[in-house]
Order: sequence, then C-alpha cells, then structure tokens
Amino acid sequence: MSGHSKWANIKHKKDAADKARGRIFSRLGKEIMVAAKMGGGDVDTNPRLRSGIAAAKAANMPNANIDRAIKKGLGELGDVTFEEIQYEGYAAGGVALLIDCLTDNRNRSASEVRTTLDRNNGNLASSGSVAYMFKRQSHFVIEGENADEDKLMDIVLDAGAEDLIVEDGVAEIWGDPSAFEAIANALEAAGITASEAAVTRRPDNTVNITDVHTAEQILKLVDKLEDLDDVQEVTGNYEIDDSIADQVNI
Repeated sequence: MSGHSKWANIKHKKDAADKARGRIFSRLGKEIMVAAKMGGGDVDTNPRLRSGIAAAKAANMPNANIDRAIKKGLGELGDVTFEEIQYEGYAAGGVALLIDCLTDNRNRSASEVRTTLDRNNGNLASSGSVAYMFKRQSHFVIEGENADEDKLMDIVLDAGAEDLIVEDGVAEIWGDPSAFEAIANALEAAGITASEAAVTRRPDNTVNITDVHTAEQILKLVDKLEDLDDVQEVTGNYEIDDSIADQVNI
C-alpha cells in the first residue's frame, strides 16, 4: 500500500483557499440535497445521504449548512430539482476528462461545458469514449503530522482501504466506494481530519505531462470547468511530472 502521488505538486498551484472552500461547500450541499430528495432524510435508510454527510463533515462543513441542505432536499425550504449529468472530454496532450454536473437546467450546463472546453484547448467527447478509463473509489487526503504511513495503515486497513500513498507530507487513501463510511469513521475515531473526502473517480492509467505549456493548458481548463456553478467534479487521467511542477503557473 504505497506508491507515488502527484497530488501535492498539482494542488499547491491551486491554493485560493477561500474560493475553494466555498466551491466545496456548494458541491457538498447539492449532493446532500439530491440524496435527501431521492432517498429521504433518514441516514439509517439512505446510504447516499449518509456518505454525503460524512464527506461534508470531513470537509469541516458547518452543521447548519448540512441541515439546510437536507431541508432543501426534503422540500421544507422550497422545492429543489437537480439532474445528474456527466460529460466526457479531452484536454491538451490527449488528457481525458470526466465532468460531473448537478444542474436544474440541462441546456445551460451543456452549453457552458462545451464553450469552456472549446475556449481552453479542449473538446467535448462522445458518451462512453472516456468513462471506461476511470473507476469509482473512496478518496481521502490527509495533510501534516497525521500523514504517516505506519500510523494510517493501522487505522484504515481494517476499514477497507485498498491503497495508501504518502509523499511530501500528504497522504492519499483509496478504497472501494462501499468503504467510504467505514474509513471516514475510522479516521474520525482516531482524531484525524481529512482535508478532502469523497467518492470520486480514479483513472486506471495516467498521462505523464512533461511540457510546461501543456501542463498550464490542462490546469487552466480544469480550473475554468470547476468555476462553473453546475460542475460538481472534474477528474482527469494526468500527472504533472515532478521535473516541471515548480515551473507551472496558472
């Protein structure tokens, strides 16, 4: 359960903390709303809601925000209708992208995603041409003193973690989607807070980017897509090579 991770050298280039936090809370809130609307407000009988709340707590989302999202989903604060849509595309360098949206207007989302791709050296792909390259996984990121391989291995192995990657003060924990709640509970019981926690998609293989200009084009496109209100998550099958990481500016 070890390996090499490019998480740190990508993330440190995108550290607009306040903006990122607001974006994360917005996405988590939408997910909780949809989960509550589809399966009800009882976490004991609604595993999607249970996972959404666990992810929100792992991201330090205030309880008031969580409660409000549940009430919106249940229609107590006005009816909310969101549709889940996934777009597939390509960025510079042949990098594959999955773009997950929650939207109340399919036409708006399609137009915004297509325009953003077209204006940033990308293009929309046909359905099924990209999705097969990724698999759904539980994903947790631990930073700082708790990013210790021996310590974390003892905590998360029994909870269902399948892969643990520790590098440069950052630990990534990967596992089956069904293990999300167990891993989150194990970390909470150990007093460890994840800086990121979600059921996401992990590429089966990655494209190693060694050209600074290409790296900047990819990261700029991902940033622009993530800025769209309807976009929940953008996942790509790329890694920025360590040899150029410090030269990349976006």
